[in-house]
Amino acid sequence: MEQNELRELLNSVAEGKISVDEAVLNFKAKPFEDLGFAKIDYHRSIRQGIAEVIYGAGKTPEQIVKIAENMLSNGQKTVLITRMSREAAELAEKSLPFTYYEMAGIGIVGEMPDADTEKSVVIATGGTSDMPVAEEAALTAEALGNKVTRLYDVGVSGIHRLLSHSEEIMKAKVIIAVAGMEGALASVIGGLADCPVIAVPTSVGYGAAFGGLAALLSMLNSCASGVSVVNIDNGFGAGYLASMINHMG
Repeated sequence: MEQNELRELLNSVAEGKISVDEAVLNFKAKPFEDLGFAKIDYHRSIRQGIAEVIYGAGKTPEQIVKIAENMLSNGQKTVLITRMSREAAELAEKSLPFTYYEMAGIGIVGEMPDADTEKSVVIATGGTSDMPVAEEAALTAEALGNKVTRLYDVGVSGIHRLLSHSEEIMKAKVIIAVAGMEGALASVIGGLADCPVIAVPTSVGYGAAFGGLAALLSMLNSCASGVSVVNIDNGFGAGYLASMINHMG
């Protein structure tokens, strides 16, 4: 049950449309279900506002499909699967209403929701090589009901490309800056924007980039105020946090 459904249910009780006993029946679903290899948290959307997401890495294709089927059967309309392999996607396509986004390693089971906020989450990348992480963030945000504006390949080596999008940057409620190499993009955007900037270091870069560690440290040491940082290549975490910010107020 989503939070808005919970509110509707309680309003119906308050308005006398349904009885207290009928409302209690709606809460009798188990808070979680033990499948042996996974315990599915049905009440997470009530506690946190966002339903459980399936992290695909390390799970077998069969486990992923079983978890997704269980979520759908218990009323979840959109199931987001991250770090999903092509092998798992091919199995899911056989039995589920399913869309696979290979670049991002994202699977969407069920329907992609319409945006329920007016403001857009802006996602900018330093280069084309950062797009897989950026798309993980973008699709996560879209699956959580956000509009997304993509500004790809606008890194500091050609900063005029970024500045040509000043209007989108100024209008954003939250911006995700995705960059590898030295990770300077987040600081530049942080100096232009009046909204929170979520920096995502990527593992893109030559040897001394240390698999994204150089970008991570640069972003953590940003002199621009209002920049927060998620882990290396963690597009999902950035998209999730951006959605929470975008839905505030």
